Amino acid sequence: MWLIAAILSAVFAGVTTILAKCGIKKTDSDVATAIRTVVVLLFSWIMVFVVGSVETIISIETKSLIFLLLSGLATGASWICYFKALSTGDINKVVPIDKSSTILTVLLAMICFGETERLAVKLIGTLILTVGIFMMVEKKQTEQKKESRVWMIYAVLSAVFAALTSILAKVGISGVESNLGTAIRTGVVLVMAWLIVFAKRKHKEIKTLDKKELVFISLSGVATGASWLCYYYAIQNGIVSVVVPIDKMSILFTVAFSYFVFREKLSKKSFAGLALMVIGTLLMAIFQ
Repeated sequence: MWLIAAILSAVFAGVTTILAKCGIKKTDSDVATAIRTVVVLLFSWIMVFVVGSVETIISIETKSLIFLLLSGLATGASWICYFKALSTGDINKVVPIDKSSTILTVLLAMICFGETERLAVKLIGTLILTVGIFMMVEKKQTEQKKESRVWMIYAVLSAVFAALTSILAKVGISGVESNLGTAIRTGVVLVMAWLIVFAKRKHKEIKTLDKKELVFISLSGVATGASWLCYYYAIQNGIVSVVVPIDKMSILFTVAFSYFVFREKLSKKSFAGLALMVIGTLLMAIFQ
């Protein structure tokens, strides 16, 4: 079941990126992140009440609560950096860098949780993933004019915080129902996202939001909520170093949708890099 949940997480995450990209053409990325988080929070708490786990909130251990809160902070930082990068860079360049969090997560899982079974396979899979990522973010020769690389900095920071999110969440949801853990984390992200909006005095932009983009932002929030619920169920019940690479295969859906929606084509080298990322992930999933 946790493998199925990891696959569903990837599907919803892929849809999330495309919907979010459609919603931040005119809308500020910080504002969009804050609005999306409201939707994710509502979605998360609805699921908590559906599964009937709200009563268990009083029995959460202090250690688990602290790590859930830390995980929420890391998630908020990752989101903010990711959507900032997405608002200024191409999807096919930003997403592979963000997905490089897989490499750091797998290594941290080995160190923190002792997930060293089939170590050779995991290391080989991670190496293939790394090569694939570098091939995908390569710049085309026809695009070698001066352009801002700020999006790349944000994409790298997004990957680092995403890796920390997975590790902290694994500790935090130990003994906590996964839906409830997701809802608590989302609350932290919500506070963080809106504090940034008000600190930068961007809250006035909410009144002038494009209604069409607001719909896309809201739908991306629903997709994010669904992805999170599946992901943290898989994290809680499965092997982190296997779940994370599968989840990151959302890039397949992202690349496909970006081609049909935004006409962002892959070069032959980028396509080969994507193939290597898939091979590396399948290697770790099949021989787990």
